[in-house]
Amino acid sequence: MLSARSVFQEIVDSDDAYRLFCSIAASGESQGGWENGRIAALLPASQRELAPKVARHGADEDKHGRIFNALLRKRGLTPTDVPAETDYTMLLERRGIGLAHDKLRRDERLTDTDVITYLAHSRVTEQRASDQMVMLKTYFGDHPEVGKAIRMISQDEDNHLAYCHEELLRLARAGHGRAIQRILNDCALAEVGVYRDVSLAVMAHMGRILRWPAAKSRVLAAAIWGMYVYERAVGWRRMVTLQMPERRNALGGPATSAPEFA
Repeated sequence: MLSARSVFQEIVDSDDAYRLFCSIAASGESQGGWENGRIAALLPASQRELAPKVARHGADEDKHGRIFNALLRKRGLTPTDVPAETDYTMLLERRGIGLAHDKLRRDERLTDTDVITYLAHSRVTEQRASDQMVMLKTYFGDHPEVGKAIRMISQDEDNHLAYCHEELLRLARAGHGRAIQRILNDCALAEVGVYRDVSLAVMAHMGRILRWPAAKSRVLAAAIWGMYVYERAVGWRRMVTLQMPERRNALGGPATSAPEFA
């Protein structure tokens, strides 16, 4: 039976497919670590209290990148080049979503609007990350090779999402509600299209590596398109609602380490 569980199992069972999967994941997490580190350094004076939380967010993302690279090393594999069409972070940037890397490379203080853009972008992308990790934890949380990593990363992604909710609500109370909602809507609608494109690209690469028959590839592509149609119609709204999380001050302490993956 064709399912998310069976597809991921095929990827885990194949060294070449697993290598590409972990390489894509490690690259995306490392990019997120760099972005958050730069944002923490460039926060305006009005938002300096956010700096430790943004830095913690970046440290978590760096840790996730190291975990995926460690999973490769444990199998005797090395990272491979990430195909441009699978680079979720850079494709979002090309759509004008989030803070451009060119801006983050400059030593210029960000504005309050930049901070809202960062948090709204993170709220949308962390929703995606949290959802994906919940799915993987459901199917592979007890897997002897990847289960521990999945559980650890899933916990972090839930914390990141809670942090985005709490900080955006704080800024909404400070009078930025309309700007937040506008940016959230723009981010979510763009993200569902980018996620579709990246999913199709990743599945195409996996299909070639795993030598899937054409019929199987067509079914998976149709499922991805079906998800996109749903998300473009109504599903995107789950990414733009804000509610006070049960986990308050989720990034209020130091980043947790993962020495077993170092």
